[in-house]
Amino acid sequence: MNPLGIALAGLVATSTMLAVMSVLHRLKWANADMVRAIGSLVTRSYEGSLIPGLIIHYSFGLFFAFIYAKLIGLAPVNTPAAIVIIATFTGLVHGVIVGLALEVMVATYHPVPQFRRAGFAVVIAHILGHITYGISLGIVYALYLKFHLTPHLPFHLPL
Repeated sequence: MNPLGIALAGLVATSTMLAVMSVLHRLKWANADMVRAIGSLVTRSYEGSLIPGLIIHYSFGLFFAFIYAKLIGLAPVNTPAAIVIIATFTGLVHGVIVGLALEVMVATYHPVPQFRRAGFAVVIAHILGHITYGISLGIVYALYLKFHLTPHLPFHLPL
């Protein structure tokens, strides 16, 4: 396990997931303002929910990066393609679980009325966001492993 590579992959993956969810929300395809929805669970209001939401979102993004990396490490094959496929599939499963949990539990009891509306579009938005997280994490982690753990690079870097 390589903590620096996992953390880097987790930060990039969390950022790409946030970007996808933000685009879906801004296009009004789904009520997918996930950062404010998470933050307002703490603040109990929409106002002032951005910073707590970002802190919580990135903290969970880093935490789950280590879980994804552990699952990747359990695979019998450790090629870049296998890493990306496993991370993407894990993102799909993670997205389905989170999306359905939002639909069934969180939306019903959310303290801010605008986040009580979930529905099919929100579930799909979270699935797409988590798939994006998995793909991004897999690509960055595979590249990190390739270029930081390979004993001999195919080129020489003058230092």
